[in-house]
Amino acid sequence: MENYGNLCMSVCSLCEKTADYIRGEALKLKTSDVEIKGMHNFVTYVDKTAEKKLVEALQSLLPSAGFIVEENTIEKKSADYNWIIDPLDGTTNFIHGIPCYCISIALMSEKEIVLGVIYEINLKECFYAWKGSPAFLNAKEIHVSKSTKIVDSLLATGFPYYDYKHLDPYLDFFKYLILESRGVRRLGSAAVDLAYVACGRFDGFYEYSLNPWDVAAGSFIVEQAGGKVCDFSGKDNFIFGQEIIAANPFIINSLLSNLQHFFKIDKQ
Repeated sequence: MENYGNLCMSVCSLCEKTADYIRGEALKLKTSDVEIKGMHNFVTYVDKTAEKKLVEALQSLLPSAGFIVEENTIEKKSADYNWIIDPLDGTTNFIHGIPCYCISIALMSEKEIVLGVIYEINLKECFYAWKGSPAFLNAKEIHVSKSTKIVDSLLATGFPYYDYKHLDPYLDFFKYLILESRGVRRLGSAAVDLAYVACGRFDGFYEYSLNPWDVAAGSFIVEQAGGKVCDFSGKDNFIFGQEIIAANPFIINSLLSNLQHFFKIDKQ
């Protein structure tokens, strides 16, 4: 295997090039370009083309690797390495001209993430880390925040767009955090939320009904930045388990226990 650091920097360069394409197409997008995949779930030719560009380039970097991708432009899985790709996280923001969306790429070796890159397209911010490295933002080392209490924390979340089975406890917990924290933000991109936890802009993030391509890169970058990540049961099934909490190590337990109270999750 090629050095993870060198491979990560190649992925960063690839994301920058693909971001140039997405940024240019944002100026041309028309309402007729938007397709509906499901309830409140949209896609455009930009998502699909960006994914094809990423897949083709990543195949050159690591020919033996498989792929887990959002837009199904390739069907290839590997027993060893698999790229987990979201070519445009925040598509609804993108089609409405709201400047918060990104490219998210992770590399998984068997069941372990070994590399993660998130490129926020509008601010040209590249968040990245690889196995054994710190986390970085545009070549500068980053760390999670040092807030020790929820009352001093700014948090982030996302709202489910089709899976409403937990909507009532979700809104109850949301209300609790509005009253007990500095605020709760909803940017519309889980990958960006996680990147912002990694660099200390947010103190914590939680959401359910997510896919691997939404969280694989971001959760890894948070951990490499000194943060903690778990699912709603406090375990480690957050990449494929469709629920995640990520925060600095000082508030993660408080955030988790309060969430479990509202979601009636057994803490054992």
